[in-house]
Amino acid sequence: MPNLITEDQIERALLARLPALGHWTTLNAYTTDPADLDDGSGRRDKREVILRDRLGAVARRLNPTVPEAVIDEALERLCDPRRAMTAVMANKEVHDLLRHGMAVEYDDAQGRRRHERLRLMNFTDMAGNDFLAVAQLWIHGERGYRRPDVLLYVNGLPLVFIELKNSNVALKNAYNENLVTYRAEIPQLFLCNAFCVLSNALETRLGSMTAEWEHFFTWLRPDDEKEKIDREAIREHGTSLERLIDGLFVPERLLDYVENFILFYRQTQKVIAQNHQFIGVNRALERFERRGELEGKLGVFWHTQGSGKSFSMIFYVRKIFRRVPGNFTFVVVTDREDLDGQIYRNFLATETVSEAESAQPANSAELRKFLGQNKRLVFTLIQKFRFARGAAYPLLSDRDDIVVIVDEAHRTQYANLAENMRAGLPRANYLAFTGTPLLGRERKTATWFGGYVSEYNFQQSMDDGATVPLFYVKRVPEVLIQNEDLSEEFYEILEEENLDEAQQEKLEKRFSTEMEVIKRDDRLDAIARDILAHFPARGYLGKGMVISVDKFTAVRMYDKVQQLWKAEIKALIGQVAAASDELDKARKKKRLEYMRAVEMAVIVSEEAGEEKKFAEQKLDIKPHRERMNRLDAHGHDIEYNFKDPADPLQLVFVCAMWLTGFDAPTASTLYLDKPMKDHTLMQTIARANRVTSWTIGGVPKRNGEIVDYYNVFRNMKRALRDYAQGDDDETPPVQDKARLFELLDDAVAQATTFCTERGVEIGAVLGLGEVFDKLGQFKRFADTLLGSDDWRRSFNVYENSLSALYEACKPEVLGRPVTRQVAAFQYLRGVIDSLVGEADIDAVSRRIGELLDQSVVVSRQSGSWQAEPGSPAYQIVQKGKVWDLSKIDIDKLREEYAATQYKNIEIADLRAFISQKLAQMMKANATRTDFAHRFQAIIDRYNAGGSSNEQYFEELLRFTRELKAEARRNVEEGLSEDELELFDLLCKDDLTKDETQKVKLAARHLLHRLLDESPRVLVQDWFKDRQSQLVVRSAVVTVLDARLPESYDRTVFNEKCDQVMNVILDYASRGVKWLP
Repeated sequence: MPNLITEDQIERALLARLPALGHWTTLNAYTTDPADLDDGSGRRDKREVILRDRLGAVARRLNPTVPEAVIDEALERLCDPRRAMTAVMANKEVHDLLRHGMAVEYDDAQGRRRHERLRLMNFTDMAGNDFLAVAQLWIHGERGYRRPDVLLYVNGLPLVFIELKNSNVALKNAYNENLVTYRAEIPQLFLCNAFCVLSNALETRLGSMTAEWEHFFTWLRPDDEKEKIDREAIREHGTSLERLIDGLFVPERLLDYVENFILFYRQTQKVIAQNHQFIGVNRALERFERRGELEGKLGVFWHTQGSGKSFSMIFYVRKIFRRVPGNFTFVVVTDREDLDGQIYRNFLATETVSEAESAQPANSAELRKFLGQNKRLVFTLIQKFRFARGAAYPLLSDRDDIVVIVDEAHRTQYANLAENMRAGLPRANYLAFTGTPLLGRERKTATWFGGYVSEYNFQQSMDDGATVPLFYVKRVPEVLIQNEDLSEEFYEILEEENLDEAQQEKLEKRFSTEMEVIKRDDRLDAIARDILAHFPARGYLGKGMVISVDKFTAVRMYDKVQQLWKAEIKALIGQVAAASDELDKARKKKRLEYMRAVEMAVIVSEEAGEEKKFAEQKLDIKPHRERMNRLDAHGHDIEYNFKDPADPLQLVFVCAMWLTGFDAPTASTLYLDKPMKDHTLMQTIARANRVTSWTIGGVPKRNGEIVDYYNVFRNMKRALRDYAQGDDDETPPVQDKARLFELLDDAVAQATTFCTERGVEIGAVLGLGEVFDKLGQFKRFADTLLGSDDWRRSFNVYENSLSALYEACKPEVLGRPVTRQVAAFQYLRGVIDSLVGEADIDAVSRRIGELLDQSVVVSRQSGSWQAEPGSPAYQIVQKGKVWDLSKIDIDKLREEYAATQYKNIEIADLRAFISQKLAQMMKANATRTDFAHRFQAIIDRYNAGGSSNEQYFEELLRFTRELKAEARRNVEEGLSEDELELFDLLCKDDLTKDETQKVKLAARHLLHRLLDESPRVLVQDWFKDRQSQLVVRSAVVTVLDARLPESYDRTVFNEKCDQVMNVILDYASRGVKWLP
């Protein structure tokens, strides 16, 4: 276990390392008084986060010909808070200004009108910029002062947010407790933000300001994408942040990242490059800059499926357009229409190219025409390069500034068409993007494109968290006769969805035995029954795909599953009505509601004469085709529906479509019943490896699962060794699901050890025949763990881990002995959370009851998950105390504490009550932030060992008494709650009794003017319009100017007007109160 590394040590090491990278200076802006302006930042208001003096100085230096007044006006526009915009849109607008400059116009000395771009960054000469790392900067926000650990400024703009934690604190706390809070309370800090960094030295992650925790990623490779990362050594020595600093905070790299590696997708989602994308794209760019000596071979860009390859393509194109002089045209070549459309839409959605600058030719003639028009981007299918056999392919263009990007260049059809592509574009430069390596016969691709320019394999992707791990479970029906010697030709034919007559004849004659076995009706019935049992019983109820051998089988499987699904719904309706046991009824009802909500669809490509072909197989494709082509009420197609986590379309039946270049992050389960190998297999299973923050029923996606009905993984280790490019002794990147059960057992053992070391003998309870015979012991266990916030948080980490693994092991885990062990930890967690007010206890009780319900068992004979009569639920009865602050008896609380056996529980009760009440009071009055700081100081003192339990409880009692007085203060002052808030905002020091009364009247009149008088100033959406904001401010100034005492000089008066206006504006933008 590494030694403790404190926040302060991490911060000092960071600030000491930056200047060695060049150009960086540092500033410790800490002041004892948060309001003290003398912190070295040069700000005139603690609400400001932009260092305007530094920004103005650099702007003048970078734009020497632009008049100062014009620069000042432009910088005012830059610093506008953009309250009417969403956080993403505001951030995008500022980011665009940083990249492209600000449009300004002015008359020069000769009176001529000048139109220029005001530069804010020098992206080529680092000496022209101002790099400053600021530590401990107080910022005045919506709920008082906040102090980020470190901010990295470039030219006075806070581009990087860094939050640090002690090495013994889980890094996720930096996200949940700090970043989320700061985004809500000091939103102005994120207006210019490029990205955020979270670190406890052992682990460092970065992500965009809008990213969920799951999308924060590591940055462990400063220079070499192939570097073998020893994560244990990094944790042991606490060097994760050093690697990020060296890899990204070198000034040239940081500005390269800001300029070229940040995207905004459809203006709603911010996308930032990960470590492998940054290194890979820059390596590809280096190769591009040497294109003259490479004979048009720009290389093969191999980044595994799910690692952001399509965005890497966009980063690459954007950077060439921006950094390399020339009039380049990019031709993006794919082999499937759906993939071609998806890539085209991605380029449009990120504003990399406009519709006018791009094209999708219908044939070779149009392709030639568009290339002659100097379109910036042309998207085409490889099939456009087909030509009559034996005839010379015509010249499309002899330009040498054409760059051909071929997606998935190893597919067999490219071999037949590559010569035509070269003949049509003989002087073009060629780059291949692929999600799989070049295996065996595919290595000929290197002949056309050159060697690898960048490599990022399956194992690296999972280790870095760019994708989730995959597990497979083999469930091969007994009727399957496995042929180990299927020819390459068989696999190649099955890759095609629309077979020509020759291919169909080969399948029916040469491979008739294999096809007959795969499509046997009794075999498909067995698989359909298994899907029915498995799909609703999973832990993470993500979307699923059933992959069949051909279109006909896909439709047949849909029909079979639908028939069984409807019958199960009907049976459940009867079971719910007949159930007498409440838990059994609730469980069945939950399954019924889920099954009723699930929609299914067939997804196969369209071809001429398909209705006749399906009719010959006694199948009807027409209703499926209508569903595939139908738009929903919002104009969304079926692909959008499946990608939308909230859409009821949950299970699709496919044979080839959506198996490549398709990204549905909540897809978590694949039912694989089709012979596959090599890259086709790897591309298919990668549909389940996407990362998502979307939780379902409180369960996060931790992994993807492949249910194998054809035994395609029988040669798993050998195939994946090539795919992952790993050593022989490496763990394969797709593992048997049995490994999850081993991990679950390990997690239970580690959690048991943690508890035992702290006097919580949960192991002894687990050893009993009936775990819950001694429910009273759990209260004692909870009291022990509540003795330290660190103990409670650590226990939560252990419980989260084993619960997540338990969910991942479903449904096979149901009924196994480990179920009751997991239940014990979940029960203890529920008891603790009920005391500290952090959980919906009824929901927790239901979850634990379901876990303990012995009616959920695995039928070892049938391998499916069925229900039998169950046992009673176990309820969490300890829920903490409910108090009324106005009636609380402090002396009685003190007596109860002295008498109780469970001191920590009594403290937790009081602390939870205070926390809840304080949150309510702060919501009612924004000026009560001082109470929050004092409450936190009491907690911090105790956690640091500065007070005993008795002292801690006494401090909480004193604080409760003060809180009680504060809750009654509006009555004593003769004001309503809202009037009191305005009164608190308007008060200043040293008011006389008469002046205090005038301030009360000013608060009362101001609230009346805002809410009741005509003409109304708080009109609908007033906060979104600058002119409407000025009307509101004018009303505030008018009332206060007439009502506040004479002792309010102009400076104080303006300050009070600003404070009131900021609170009103904040409430309106968040829809809290004082609404029209």
